[in-house]
Amino acid sequence: MIYTLTPEQEALIPVYREKWRAIAFSTERIERDKAAESIKAAYAIINEPEPTIIFCDSPYASLCLDIDLQLKYSNDKLYTDIEYLLFDQLEKQLGYDSLYVLNQRLNIDIDRINQIEFELGVLLERELKINGLKYFVDGSVRLDGLLRQYSLFEFCIYVLKCDYNQEIWKILQNICKHCGRIFADDNICMICDRPKKLSLDNQNRLHAEGEPAIEFTDGYSLYSYHGVTLPEKYGKIHPQQWQSQWLLTEGNAEIRRVLIQGIGYARICQELQAIELDFWKEYTLLKIDNDVDEEAIYLLKMTCPSTGFIHALRVPPNMNSAREAIRWVNWGVDPEEFGVQT
Repeated sequence: MIYTLTPEQEALIPVYREKWRAIAFSTERIERDKAAESIKAAYAIINEPEPTIIFCDSPYASLCLDIDLQLKYSNDKLYTDIEYLLFDQLEKQLGYDSLYVLNQRLNIDIDRINQIEFELGVLLERELKINGLKYFVDGSVRLDGLLRQYSLFEFCIYVLKCDYNQEIWKILQNICKHCGRIFADDNICMICDRPKKLSLDNQNRLHAEGEPAIEFTDGYSLYSYHGVTLPEKYGKIHPQQWQSQWLLTEGNAEIRRVLIQGIGYARICQELQAIELDFWKEYTLLKIDNDVDEEAIYLLKMTCPSTGFIHALRVPPNMNSAREAIRWVNWGVDPEEFGVQT
Protein backbone atom coordinates (compact mmCIF):
# COMPACT_ATOMS: atom_id res chain seq x y z
CA MET A 1 0.00 0.00 0.00
CA ILE A 2 1.14 3.57 -0.74
CA TYR A 3 0.09 6.29 1.71
CA THR A 4 2.55 9.03 0.81
CA LEU A 5 4.49 9.98 -2.30
CA THR A 6 8.08 11.16 -2.43
CA PRO A 7 8.70 14.79 -3.52
CA GLU A 8 9.93 13.47 -6.86
CA GLN A 9 6.73 11.47 -7.37
CA GLU A 10 4.59 14.45 -6.32
CA ALA A 11 6.31 16.62 -8.92
CA LEU A 12 5.31 14.18 -11.67
CA ILE A 13 1.55 14.32 -10.98
CA PRO A 14 0.94 17.51 -13.04
CA VAL A 15 3.21 16.17 -15.79
CA TYR A 16 1.08 13.07 -16.33
CA ARG A 17 -2.15 15.00 -15.84
CA GLU A 18 -1.27 17.48 -18.59
CA LYS A 19 0.03 14.77 -20.90
CA TRP A 20 -3.27 12.89 -20.91
CA ARG A 21 -5.30 16.06 -20.99
CA ALA A 22 -3.53 16.96 -24.24
CA ILE A 23 -4.26 13.50 -25.64
CA ALA A 24 -7.93 13.73 -24.64
CA PHE A 25 -8.33 17.09 -26.35
CA SER A 26 -6.40 16.18 -29.48
CA THR A 27 -7.82 17.29 -32.83
CA GLU A 28 -5.41 15.20 -34.89
CA ARG A 29 -7.04 13.02 -37.56
CA ILE A 30 -7.05 9.28 -36.89
CA GLU A 31 -5.26 6.78 -39.13
CA ARG A 32 -7.94 4.26 -40.00
CA ASP A 33 -5.67 1.27 -40.66
CA LYS A 34 -3.97 1.62 -37.28
CA ALA A 35 -7.29 2.27 -35.58
CA ALA A 36 -8.75 -0.95 -37.01
CA GLU A 37 -5.70 -2.96 -35.92
CA SER A 38 -6.03 -1.58 -32.39
CA ILE A 39 -9.70 -2.55 -32.15
CA LYS A 40 -9.12 -6.06 -33.50
CA ALA A 41 -6.36 -6.64 -30.95
CA ALA A 42 -8.64 -5.37 -28.18
CA TYR A 43 -11.47 -7.75 -29.09
CA ALA A 44 -9.02 -10.64 -29.34
CA ILE A 45 -7.61 -10.16 -25.84
CA ILE A 46 -11.07 -10.47 -24.27
CA ASN A 47 -11.85 -13.49 -26.48
CA GLU A 48 -14.52 -11.79 -28.55
CA PRO A 49 -14.94 -12.38 -32.31
CA GLU A 50 -13.58 -9.72 -34.60
CA PRO A 51 -16.28 -7.08 -35.06
CA THR A 52 -17.45 -5.23 -38.11
CA ILE A 53 -15.64 -1.90 -37.93
CA ILE A 54 -17.39 1.22 -39.17
CA PHE A 55 -15.67 4.60 -39.41
CA CYS A 56 -17.62 7.83 -39.00
CA ASP A 57 -16.64 11.47 -39.19
CA SER A 58 -18.66 12.44 -36.10
CA PRO A 59 -20.86 10.95 -33.36
CA TYR A 60 -23.86 12.36 -35.21
CA ALA A 61 -22.91 10.46 -38.38
CA SER A 62 -22.48 7.22 -36.43
CA LEU A 63 -25.91 7.51 -34.86
CA CYS A 64 -27.57 8.25 -38.20
CA LEU A 65 -26.48 4.90 -39.63
CA ASP A 66 -29.08 2.19 -40.12
CA ILE A 67 -27.96 0.15 -37.12
CA ASP A 68 -30.19 -1.49 -34.51
CA LEU A 69 -30.73 1.07 -31.76
CA GLN A 70 -29.97 -1.56 -29.12
CA LEU A 71 -26.46 -0.14 -29.49
CA LYS A 72 -27.49 2.75 -27.31
CA TYR A 73 -28.00 0.36 -24.39
CA SER A 74 -24.49 -1.05 -24.70
CA ASN A 75 -22.27 -0.71 -21.62
CA ASP A 76 -19.27 -0.59 -23.90
CA LYS A 77 -18.03 -4.09 -23.18
CA LEU A 78 -14.75 -3.53 -25.00
CA TYR A 79 -13.67 -0.58 -22.91
CA THR A 80 -14.77 -1.75 -19.48
CA ASP A 81 -13.53 -5.31 -19.84
CA ILE A 82 -10.01 -4.40 -20.96
CA GLU A 83 -9.70 -1.58 -18.48
CA TYR A 84 -10.80 -3.84 -15.63
CA LEU A 85 -8.08 -6.37 -16.39
CA LEU A 86 -5.38 -3.76 -15.79
CA PHE A 87 -7.13 -1.96 -12.94
CA ASP A 88 -7.62 -5.23 -11.05
CA GLN A 89 -3.90 -6.01 -11.30
CA LEU A 90 -2.94 -2.58 -9.94
CA GLU A 91 -5.53 -2.70 -7.17
CA LYS A 92 -4.06 -5.93 -5.81
CA GLN A 93 -0.71 -4.16 -5.43
CA LEU A 94 -1.76 -0.73 -4.16
CA GLY A 95 -5.20 -1.22 -2.67
CA TYR A 96 -8.43 0.46 -3.74
CA ASP A 97 -8.15 3.40 -1.33
CA SER A 98 -4.68 4.33 -2.55
CA LEU A 99 -5.80 4.15 -6.17
CA TYR A 100 -8.88 6.26 -5.44
CA VAL A 101 -6.92 9.06 -3.75
CA LEU A 102 -4.27 9.06 -6.46
CA ASN A 103 -6.94 9.09 -9.16
CA GLN A 104 -8.56 12.16 -7.60
CA ARG A 105 -5.28 14.03 -7.62
CA LEU A 106 -4.50 13.14 -11.21
CA ASN A 107 -7.91 14.18 -12.48
CA ILE A 108 -8.89 17.59 -11.16
CA ASP A 109 -10.70 18.55 -14.38
CA ILE A 110 -13.00 15.53 -14.62
CA ASP A 111 -16.22 17.38 -13.76
CA ARG A 112 -15.64 19.85 -16.60
CA ILE A 113 -14.88 17.01 -19.02
CA ASN A 114 -18.01 15.14 -17.94
CA GLN A 115 -20.06 18.24 -18.71
CA ILE A 116 -18.58 18.47 -22.20
CA GLU A 117 -19.53 14.87 -22.91
CA PHE A 118 -23.02 15.24 -21.47
CA GLU A 119 -23.75 18.43 -23.43
CA LEU A 120 -22.72 16.70 -26.65
CA GLY A 121 -25.06 13.83 -25.82
CA VAL A 122 -27.95 16.17 -25.00
CA LEU A 123 -27.54 17.94 -28.33
CA LEU A 124 -27.50 14.64 -30.24
CA GLU A 125 -30.55 13.41 -28.34
CA ARG A 126 -32.47 16.57 -29.18
CA GLU A 127 -31.54 16.53 -32.86
CA LEU A 128 -32.14 12.82 -33.41
CA LYS A 129 -35.16 12.65 -31.08
CA ILE A 130 -33.94 9.47 -29.35
CA ASN A 131 -34.63 9.39 -25.60
CA GLY A 132 -31.69 8.25 -23.46
CA LEU A 133 -29.16 8.97 -26.17
CA LYS A 134 -27.22 11.35 -23.94
CA TYR A 135 -26.41 8.44 -21.64
CA PHE A 136 -25.26 6.33 -24.59
CA VAL A 137 -22.88 9.02 -25.78
CA ASP A 138 -21.77 9.72 -22.23
CA GLY A 139 -20.95 6.03 -21.80
CA SER A 140 -18.78 5.61 -24.87
CA VAL A 141 -15.00 5.66 -24.75
CA ARG A 142 -14.62 9.35 -24.17
CA LEU A 143 -12.49 12.25 -22.99
CA ASP A 144 -12.86 11.69 -19.27
CA GLY A 145 -12.06 8.00 -19.69
CA LEU A 146 -8.66 8.93 -21.04
CA LEU A 147 -8.02 11.28 -18.14
CA ARG A 148 -9.64 9.27 -15.37
CA GLN A 149 -7.98 5.89 -15.94
CA TYR A 150 -5.15 6.17 -18.40
CA SER A 151 -3.26 8.86 -16.51
CA LEU A 152 -3.65 6.71 -13.37
CA PHE A 153 -2.44 3.58 -15.16
CA GLU A 154 0.64 5.26 -16.57
CA PHE A 155 1.55 6.90 -13.25
CA CYS A 156 1.28 3.56 -11.43
CA ILE A 157 3.31 1.75 -14.08
CA TYR A 158 6.15 4.19 -14.71
CA VAL A 159 6.36 6.21 -11.48
CA LEU A 160 5.27 3.73 -8.81
CA LYS A 161 6.84 0.80 -10.70
CA CYS A 162 3.85 -1.52 -10.36
CA ASP A 163 3.75 -4.86 -12.13
CA TYR A 164 1.39 -4.83 -15.12
CA ASN A 165 0.29 -6.79 -18.17
CA GLN A 166 2.36 -5.33 -21.00
CA GLU A 167 0.05 -6.60 -23.76
CA ILE A 168 -3.05 -5.02 -22.20
CA TRP A 169 -1.29 -1.72 -21.59
CA LYS A 170 -0.05 -1.66 -25.19
CA ILE A 171 -3.59 -2.23 -26.48
CA LEU A 172 -5.01 0.56 -24.33
CA GLN A 173 -2.28 2.95 -25.46
CA ASN A 174 -2.91 2.10 -29.12
CA ILE A 175 -6.64 2.74 -28.71
CA CYS A 176 -5.86 6.16 -27.27
CA LYS A 177 -3.29 6.96 -29.91
CA HIS A 178 -5.11 5.73 -33.01
CA CYS A 179 -8.84 5.99 -32.24
CA GLY A 180 -11.28 8.77 -31.52
CA ARG A 181 -14.57 8.08 -29.78
CA ILE A 182 -15.58 4.41 -29.82
CA PHE A 183 -19.06 2.84 -29.70
CA ALA A 184 -18.35 -0.83 -29.07
CA ASP A 185 -20.82 -3.70 -29.05
CA ASP A 186 -20.48 -7.47 -29.40
CA ASN A 187 -20.50 -7.53 -33.21
CA ILE A 188 -20.03 -3.91 -34.28
CA CYS A 189 -17.50 -1.27 -33.35
CA MET A 190 -17.97 2.27 -34.60
CA ILE A 191 -14.94 4.53 -34.52
CA CYS A 192 -15.58 8.27 -34.75
CA ASP A 193 -12.87 10.62 -35.87
CA ARG A 194 -11.71 13.31 -33.49
CA PRO A 195 -13.15 16.81 -33.85
CA LYS A 196 -11.16 19.09 -36.10
CA LYS A 197 -11.74 21.88 -33.62
CA LEU A 198 -12.17 21.90 -29.84
CA SER A 199 -12.20 25.27 -28.09
CA LEU A 200 -12.22 25.77 -24.29
CA ASP A 201 -12.12 28.71 -21.91
CA ASN A 202 -9.60 29.05 -19.07
CA GLN A 203 -11.78 26.85 -16.84
CA ASN A 204 -11.83 24.01 -19.40
CA ARG A 205 -15.44 24.67 -20.37
CA LEU A 206 -16.53 24.54 -23.99
CA HIS A 207 -16.42 28.09 -25.28
CA ALA A 208 -16.18 29.98 -28.55
CA GLU A 209 -17.55 33.31 -29.71
CA GLY A 210 -19.29 33.53 -33.07
CA GLU A 211 -18.14 30.05 -34.13
CA PRO A 212 -18.51 26.41 -33.01
CA ALA A 213 -16.75 25.24 -29.85
CA ILE A 214 -16.66 21.68 -31.25
CA GLU A 215 -16.61 20.97 -34.97
CA PHE A 216 -16.15 17.71 -36.87
CA THR A 217 -14.97 17.21 -40.43
CA ASP A 218 -18.50 16.47 -41.70
CA GLY A 219 -19.67 19.85 -40.44
CA TYR A 220 -21.42 18.61 -37.31
CA SER A 221 -20.80 21.18 -34.58
CA LEU A 222 -21.80 22.45 -31.18
CA TYR A 223 -21.92 26.09 -30.09
CA SER A 224 -21.15 26.89 -26.48
CA TYR A 225 -20.56 29.97 -24.32
CA HIS A 226 -18.55 29.25 -21.16
CA GLY A 227 -19.93 25.73 -20.92
CA VAL A 228 -23.55 26.47 -21.86
CA THR A 229 -24.72 24.97 -25.16
CA LEU A 230 -26.26 27.59 -27.44
CA PRO A 231 -28.65 27.26 -30.38
CA GLU A 232 -26.93 27.99 -33.67
CA LYS A 233 -28.95 31.20 -34.12
CA TYR A 234 -27.07 32.70 -31.16
CA GLY A 235 -23.81 30.76 -31.31
CA LYS A 236 -22.88 31.75 -34.86
CA ILE A 237 -23.11 35.45 -33.94
CA HIS A 238 -20.36 37.12 -31.92
CA PRO A 239 -21.59 38.30 -28.48
CA GLN A 240 -20.79 41.89 -29.44
CA GLN A 241 -23.61 41.60 -32.01
CA TRP A 242 -26.13 39.92 -29.70
CA GLN A 243 -29.36 41.89 -29.36
CA SER A 244 -31.07 42.80 -26.09
CA GLN A 245 -34.48 42.24 -27.73
CA TRP A 246 -33.73 38.50 -27.88
CA LEU A 247 -34.19 38.41 -24.11
CA LEU A 248 -37.87 39.23 -24.55
CA THR A 249 -38.62 36.09 -26.58
CA GLU A 250 -36.07 33.53 -25.31
CA GLY A 251 -37.86 31.02 -23.09
CA ASN A 252 -34.85 29.16 -21.68
CA ALA A 253 -33.70 30.76 -18.42
CA GLU A 254 -30.12 29.49 -18.69
CA ILE A 255 -29.73 30.82 -22.22
CA ARG A 256 -31.21 34.16 -21.12
CA ARG A 257 -28.57 34.29 -18.41
CA VAL A 258 -25.84 33.70 -20.99
CA LEU A 259 -27.29 36.37 -23.29
CA ILE A 260 -27.35 38.84 -20.41
CA GLN A 261 -23.74 37.99 -19.59
CA GLY A 262 -22.63 38.40 -23.19
CA ILE A 263 -24.58 41.58 -23.97
CA GLY A 264 -23.78 43.31 -20.70
CA TYR A 265 -26.04 45.37 -18.48
CA ALA A 266 -24.91 48.70 -19.92
CA ARG A 267 -26.25 47.82 -23.38
CA ILE A 268 -29.37 46.19 -21.94
CA CYS A 269 -30.16 49.39 -19.98
CA GLN A 270 -29.88 51.48 -23.11
CA GLU A 271 -31.61 49.18 -25.58
CA LEU A 272 -34.49 48.05 -23.33
CA GLN A 273 -35.13 51.54 -21.93
CA ALA A 274 -34.52 50.96 -18.25
CA ILE A 275 -36.61 53.05 -15.84
CA GLU A 276 -34.74 55.45 -13.57
CA LEU A 277 -35.78 54.95 -9.94
CA ASP A 278 -33.25 57.06 -8.02
CA PHE A 279 -29.84 58.70 -8.36
CA TRP A 280 -27.00 59.88 -6.14
CA LYS A 281 -24.10 61.79 -7.70
CA GLU A 282 -22.79 59.65 -10.59
CA TYR A 283 -24.82 56.59 -9.52
CA THR A 284 -28.32 55.73 -10.79
CA LEU A 285 -30.67 52.95 -9.68
CA LEU A 286 -32.50 51.47 -12.68
CA LYS A 287 -35.18 48.88 -13.26
CA ILE A 288 -36.05 46.87 -16.37
CA ASP A 289 -39.75 45.98 -16.33
CA ASN A 290 -39.70 43.84 -19.48
CA ASP A 291 -39.97 40.09 -19.01
CA VAL A 292 -36.24 39.58 -19.46
CA ASP A 293 -35.39 37.35 -16.52
CA GLU A 294 -37.25 35.29 -13.91
CA GLU A 295 -37.56 38.42 -11.76
CA ALA A 296 -37.31 42.14 -12.43
CA ILE A 297 -33.79 43.37 -13.11
CA TYR A 298 -32.52 46.15 -10.84
CA LEU A 299 -29.25 47.75 -11.88
CA LEU A 300 -26.85 50.25 -10.39
CA LYS A 301 -25.46 52.36 -13.23
CA MET A 302 -22.13 54.01 -12.52
CA THR A 303 -20.68 56.76 -14.71
CA CYS A 304 -16.99 57.57 -14.38
CA PRO A 305 -16.69 61.38 -13.96
CA SER A 306 -13.35 61.57 -15.80
CA THR A 307 -13.91 59.23 -18.77
CA GLY A 308 -17.70 59.08 -19.02
CA PHE A 309 -17.48 55.27 -19.15
CA ILE A 310 -20.74 53.63 -18.06
CA HIS A 311 -20.77 50.42 -16.06
CA ALA A 312 -23.90 48.65 -14.81
CA LEU A 313 -24.05 46.08 -12.03
CA ARG A 314 -27.06 44.00 -11.07
CA VAL A 315 -28.31 44.47 -7.49
CA PRO A 316 -31.08 42.74 -5.47
CA PRO A 317 -34.65 43.76 -6.37
CA ASN A 318 -35.34 45.03 -2.82
CA MET A 319 -33.11 48.09 -3.27
CA ASN A 320 -35.06 51.33 -2.70
CA SER A 321 -32.42 53.96 -3.40
CA ALA A 322 -29.16 54.46 -5.25
CA ARG A 323 -27.26 54.91 -1.96
CA GLU A 324 -28.68 51.65 -0.63
CA ALA A 325 -27.54 49.88 -3.80
CA ILE A 326 -24.07 51.44 -3.47
CA ARG A 327 -23.82 50.15 0.10
CA TRP A 328 -24.78 46.67 -1.08
CA VAL A 329 -22.14 46.73 -3.82
CA ASN A 330 -19.50 47.90 -1.34
CA TRP A 331 -20.20 45.35 1.39
CA GLY A 332 -22.21 47.64 3.61
CA VAL A 333 -19.97 50.72 3.42
CA ASP A 334 -21.94 53.95 2.93
CA PRO A 335 -20.75 56.07 -0.03
CA GLU A 336 -20.16 59.05 2.28
CA GLU A 337 -17.43 56.99 3.95
CA PHE A 338 -15.46 56.39 0.75
CA GLY A 339 -11.95 57.74 1.03
CA VAL A 340 -11.59 58.11 -2.72
CA GLN A 341 -14.38 58.20 -5.32
CA THR A 342 -13.91 57.33 -8.98
